[in-house]
Amino acid sequence: MSQVAPNPGGMYHGSQKVDDIFSDWGVGMADRFDINVGSEIGRLTGVLLHDPGPEVANMTPEMAERALYSDILNLSVAREEYRQLREILSRRARTFQVGELLTEILGNSRVRGGLVRRICEAEGVGDIAKDLVDLPSDDLAKLLIEGVPLVKDNLSRFLSRDRYSLPPLHNFFFTRDSAVVIRDKVLISRMANRVRGRETRIVEAIFDYHPTFNARTVNPARLGAAGTEVTIEGGDILVASPEILIIGIGARTTAKAVDFLIERIKEQGYKQHLLVQELPNTPESFIHLDMVFTFLDEGCCMVFEPVILQTHRFDTVHVEVNNGQVISISEEDNLLSALGKLGMDMEAVVCGGSQDQWVQEREQWHSGANFFALGPGQVIGYGRNQNTIEELNTAGFEIIGANELLKGGKNLDEMGRCVVTIDGSELARGGGGCRCMTMPLGREEV
Repeated sequence: MSQVAPNPGGMYHGSQKVDDIFSDWGVGMADRFDINVGSEIGRLTGVLLHDPGPEVANMTPEMAERALYSDILNLSVAREEYRQLREILSRRARTFQVGELLTEILGNSRVRGGLVRRICEAEGVGDIAKDLVDLPSDDLAKLLIEGVPLVKDNLSRFLSRDRYSLPPLHNFFFTRDSAVVIRDKVLISRMANRVRGRETRIVEAIFDYHPTFNARTVNPARLGAAGTEVTIEGGDILVASPEILIIGIGARTTAKAVDFLIERIKEQGYKQHLLVQELPNTPESFIHLDMVFTFLDEGCCMVFEPVILQTHRFDTVHVEVNNGQVISISEEDNLLSALGKLGMDMEAVVCGGSQDQWVQEREQWHSGANFFALGPGQVIGYGRNQNTIEELNTAGFEIIGANELLKGGKNLDEMGRCVVTIDGSELARGGGGCRCMTMPLGREEV
């Protein structure tokens, strides 16, 4: 198998994947996918997914807390709910599966050795790397996701309460968090919790090595952003337009990480507005910006009112960068007024409705503000949040269940504004919604 030229910025530059790699992998030009996301609502053309598997079920109450869960999920129910999401997405766009892509890149011996070594060294189990690299690609991919059982071949391991040398990646079906596509580049996240670090290493390897993607990665960890003060996760970044980024800072993304982004933007020399929204550190349902704010259509968004609309309760800061320098930094009244000043006037649909704060809090807890746009005015989310769904209906969104749509009663391409609802009794307990479970790779221009 052909080797790939080194990438000084990340692992490998997509532009340096030479043509003979495509023939060796059996990937033709027609199968290539040019990554580009310039909005939150443009018609979806490609999305990265990971179906929840045994890694979700391999959990104890103690492991659940360590894995950032508040409960243990029923895998069979979660899989059925996820099936609805995946099949709806496949009606609209090309869907890519993490496990399949990982298996394919592990067929390259250079990729396999480097990735396994980095993962094992980062997680303090370098001694098992030599055993893993000799496994078939599909077996190795499964172990890197589902966990490598601990071999109790000495006294310390025999007495250990751990079951795994490399623990399962319980959160990997939340593909949103490990990276984010901004224009034609992939920003690799720097996770706030070490337990999720392997996800970013796998995703970075996929984008750097897989010949399907014409991708250039930017990894803060490889560009001098070291230390616990620089963390950034995909759920905190919303691409409002090619020139406007909205970034949440709180439990998972830090101000220093935003400073890192500003420096990269200055280096590029183009114009960029960053709207930075402060988030509460607790409760855990506020971990990312997309748990309190998502785009639904041109001029329409979903908001959790207590965080987004209450003036000056949580800081909103506008940073303007142009021609390699910061032009201005100013405080705004709130996120919607800041967007309005930039020409994006927004109608706000309120998560849980405006009548009862308890209802707002309950539905936000179950990802009631976390919608994913299939295209302008067409979104998908949990049907369990009934008050939120009713608010959307009042705003002109037709309600249609995922199973009804999949049975062929209606054609999504012939529908106008709509909200597709999936079951969410189990997935929602994992702490995320439809936007959390999707990493868009391509969207058409709005």
